Amino acid sequence: MANTKSQIKRNRQNEKARLRNKAVRSEMKTRVKAAETAAEAGDDSVEATVLQAIRRIDSAAAKGVIHKNAAARRKSRLMKKAATAKAG
Repeated sequence: MANTKSQIKRNRQNEKARLRNKAVRSEMKTRVKAAETAAEAGDDSVEATVLQAIRRIDSAAAKGVIHKNAAARRKSRLMKKAATAKAG
């Protein structure tokens, strides 16, 4: 248990940040999952769902929730799946 004022404050700040980051990460994962499902099913709305997922990934990277290279990797893999589904 923290026994200094500064650490008590840091704990409060960390908890707020954790909840914000959790919401951003959850939304990103939901959009990516929807895009992957649409790509596998061969829906007509693949491009729209992929675009939404990419926006969420970029947003998470901009906020520092995920690293920028992790965002680039996720986007690359998502686009690869979408392109494969479109061609196949």
